[in-house]
Parts: sequence; structure tokens; C-alpha cells
Amino acid sequence: MKNRLRYLCGYYLTTLFVFFVAKMVFMLCNGAGHDVHVVDYFAVVWHGLTLDASTVLYFLIVPYLLSMISIWHILPKWLFRVYSGVVALAFSLAFVADTSLYPFWNFKLDAVCLTYLSTPTEAMASVSVGYLVWRFLLLVVTAIIIYCLYDRIAKQPTKVIKKGRFEKTIFSLLLIPVMVIGIRGGVRESTTNIGQVYYSENQFLNHSAVNPVFSFLYSLSHQLDDLSQYTFFDEAQCQQLVQDVYTTESVLTDTLLNTTRPHVVVILMESASELFADAMPHLQQLKNEGIYFERCYGNSWRTDRGTVCALSGYPSFPSFSVMKIPEKSRTLPSIARTLKAEGYATSYLYGGDINFTNMRSYLISTGWDKITSMDDYSREQQNTSQWGVQDEITFETLYSQITSTPDHAQPHLWGYSTLSSHEPWDVPTKVLDDEVKNAFHYLDACLFQFVEKLKRTPQWDNLLIVLVADHGINYQQVTPSTPLQKNHIPLLWLGGAVKEARRVETLCNQSDLPATLLGQLQLSHADYPFSRDVLSATYQHPTAVHNFNNAQWLYDASGEILYDFDAERALISNSTDAAHLLNVNKAILQTTSKDLLSR
Repeated sequence: MKNRLRYLCGYYLTTLFVFFVAKMVFMLCNGAGHDVHVVDYFAVVWHGLTLDASTVLYFLIVPYLLSMISIWHILPKWLFRVYSGVVALAFSLAFVADTSLYPFWNFKLDAVCLTYLSTPTEAMASVSVGYLVWRFLLLVVTAIIIYCLYDRIAKQPTKVIKKGRFEKTIFSLLLIPVMVIGIRGGVRESTTNIGQVYYSENQFLNHSAVNPVFSFLYSLSHQLDDLSQYTFFDEAQCQQLVQDVYTTESVLTDTLLNTTRPHVVVILMESASELFADAMPHLQQLKNEGIYFERCYGNSWRTDRGTVCALSGYPSFPSFSVMKIPEKSRTLPSIARTLKAEGYATSYLYGGDINFTNMRSYLISTGWDKITSMDDYSREQQNTSQWGVQDEITFETLYSQITSTPDHAQPHLWGYSTLSSHEPWDVPTKVLDDEVKNAFHYLDACLFQFVEKLKRTPQWDNLLIVLVADHGINYQQVTPSTPLQKNHIPLLWLGGAVKEARRVETLCNQSDLPATLLGQLQLSHADYPFSRDVLSATYQHPTAVHNFNNAQWLYDASGEILYDFDAERALISNSTDAAHLLNVNKAILQTTSKDLLSR
């Protein structure tokens, strides 16, 4: 029996050691730009210990069962080694993926990564071949090292016990409650969760303490069905908290347009937050020619989520993408569906893989009739960037589509998503030394040329161009921990249909675009329960909300609050009425979650 206990202890301690080393490597690889000291390495290991210890027990279940069976029957060594090999490969995948993805996402590994496996070409477009080769080599080497550690330290039992089998079997069975309690994290009502290891105001240190394997498994089991976790208040109290936040009526005091039936172009600019205003001088010039919403903020952090927010006026959610759930996304309202009912033709253009993140399904089911994507271009054009067709080519396609439509023909709605201003920032021009800003400078040049050409066409007089970013990005010191800087995005209306240039200083979200646009077209937006007409007299409690990775930020006249639902605490609390703002923040998520579940 001693050999079996030695085997289980060896397996347990080896796995725990592997988790410790993975934390050190993660911090060494991603610590640049964060305030990290030597003592923090020890603090991260210490505070992450409880989660690591619990996670180890999940992977000890199979060795435990094998060791118990071996009391009665001799098991071949290869059976133990195969399991160790599978575990070593799984851990290697988790550690390499977590360490590699963190600079892009700024949160720990979770089930989001699985949603990109159906379109691997698109998912890998942000990185070079060399980057992938190095990661593959690291994956193999890490798996071999972990396997060798198991093989040398966790020596599997090789002899059958001849005396006292029943007693030793009973003793082994008594270990089950111990393991269950360890996995659960104790006997109290609260069970093991990610937030238990959060200890610092420095979010990077909290993330470093989180076990990536547990984070992945936890998120895998907490998807759409787990929206019940966002129930904080009884229904009456919840409604009272959000009653001034969401209004579905337009009471106009003036109008911004010359016509209520213009041709409309909605352009979603990839990642183009106001953070890069200095790299987009033409956009700053255009702000003086149209209607610029100065205080617009993105709802989410990825294109699939921001697209739904902008086109459907529907909120984003902290832990999953509605676009990737077709049975839900097809029930959403959309600008296309509403305008199509008013006689508009609808078209959408995207130079990448239209099947990525279920985009095609979402677009078709919400009223976009004609879809143009990467497949409609030549092979040479498809390879002009890693994500697909470069912006200058697709802008030209959009220009041709607009100018081939007679000015007084059926009104038309065009949607268009740019793609060049995205990792790996591979654009054909080199103007700025900073490759990120250079990509936005390229987008800016393509956009300006497109607008200037349209101004010389007859279609311009009856045209409304809506420019909005799909989301912001992490850049240098700007991260999810600095939401005011990261999530501030441009929202600009241009075209001959605009009555006069003006600036709108009202705080809003990109999800308010549909209601505001439909209000100007004198159309009802009652189908958009979470989109507000920011020009309406009914919009009396301006707010901006943003969420990511089970955290949500809310900003209003009283200040801002960023609440982490895993840690169950506020990461930012800068408000003159923080307690009320926190309740409103929770009530918003409870209300939107309930709506999604009902669809």
C-alpha cells in the first residue's frame, strides 16, 4: 500500500510543481509593462496555491482509480504512461496557449479559444508562421518535460497486494470524500472559483495567480446556461434600478438629416478606437464635416460582439458571444431587418472569411440580403493580407456598389467591416514607424479617399455614412484596467443627407446607434429594448457599459465602476455614488441576461 500512496503523492506533488513553474514562466513572458517585483513571484504562487491544489485533484482521479484496481489486478505500465502522456500534452497546450494569448486578450485562458477552431486560418491570421512554429516547438518540448517528470517521480505500483486486500481497498475508498472536499474547496457553501486567488490591485498579478487549466475548465462549464449567476435582485427592484437607463421612445427636439429616407452606409472600422486619433488625421478632419458623437464607448472587446452591438443595438455579455449562438442571434432586431421592412435593399461587405464567428448566419438571419466576402475576390486579392482582402480593395468595391445605384432608386442600406487595422498589422504602406499606428494610418487614408470620391458623385446628396469602431484594443499602457481610454470609440455621421456639422456631447454606447438612427428616420425602435435614442428628450440617464471576461464596467455622470464577477469585488470604484452605480451595473446585466434567455 505504501507504493500506491507514494505513487499518488508523487503524482500530486509533481503536478503541483508543474503548475508553480508555469506561473513563473507566465510572469516572465508577460510581465513587461506591468509593475512586477521579485516578491510578487512568491506572492502569486502563495495566493494561487488553493486553486492549484484543487485543480491537481481533478487529474489525480484516474491515477487513484488505477492504483485501487491494481490492488487486485496487475495493470500494464503503458496504461499509466499513456495517461501521463495525455495529461502532459493537455497541460502543455494550456500553458503555451495561456502565455501566448495573454498579450492579445489580457485575461486568462478560457473556452473562448474553442470558438475559433472552426476557422483556424482566420484565428491564426494575427500571427506569423514563425510565431506558430516556435509555439509548436514549445508545446512539444513542454509536453516532453512534463511527461518525463511524471515518469521519473510518480512511480506506478507494479505488484498485486496478497494480504489485506479488503482492508486496503476500504482505506482507498475512504480517500474519496477527502478528494471531493479538496476539489470543492472545502465544506462551506462557496466552492472553488477563480476569484478566490485574487489578492492585488494589480490585475496582472491576479491573473498570474489563476490556474489556466482551471480557468479553461471553469469557463467551459459556465456558458449560456450559467446566466443565472447574474441574478442579484428581485424583479421589481431590478426594474426600478434600470428604468431610467433604457428607454424605447424618441421625442425629438430637432433633426440632423435633410431626409428621412437616405441611402445609408454603416462602416465598422476594425479596432479604430480614439486612442489612435493621432494616427488618423483625415478622420479628425471629417469630424468637422459631419455629426460627431464625442463620448461614444464600445460595448465589448471583439469584432463579433461589437458587430452585434452596433447593428442590432443588443448588449454584449461578459463570458460569451451572442453571434456564435445562432438560435439566439437570429431572434435579434437589426438595422437591416427594420429598414428592409421599409422598402430598403440590404447588402453587406467583408473582405475576410464571412463564416468566421458565425457572421454569415447572423447577417442573413437578421435581414442582410446580398453578402460580399473574401470568396468573391480573386485568389491574388484574397492573399493581400493575412485576414483576407485589404481595405483599399474592399473600399473600392463599396464605392462601386454605391455609385452603381441610381440616386432616386430604391433606398439602400450597405454594411461594411474593414479588416486591415488588426494584428499582424500587415498593410501595404509604411508611413509611421509604429506598426500598429501605421495600420490605422492606412485605414484612415483608405477611408478619406473613399469619402472624397463619393463627394463628387450624384449619390452623395442623399447619402448618410455612419462610421463607428467595432471595439478598442490593448495598446501599450491601455488595457481593460483603463476602460475610459481603451473603450472610447469614434461615432461619426457624414454625407449629403446631413443637415449641418455639429458635435453631440451626450454619453452613449455603440449599441445606441440603431435607436438613434431610426429616430432620425422617424421609425419606431421599440424592438430594440437596449438601444437608446441619445438625441431624444427621453434619454435622461446617459450611461456607457462595457464587459469582458466576466467583468463589467459602467460609466455615468457620477463616475465609473468596474466589477469583476469572479473576484466579486470592484476593480475600479470612482463614483460619487459608488454603491448605487454598482447596483445599476448588476441590474443591467441581470436584465439583459434575462432577455437573452427568453429569446
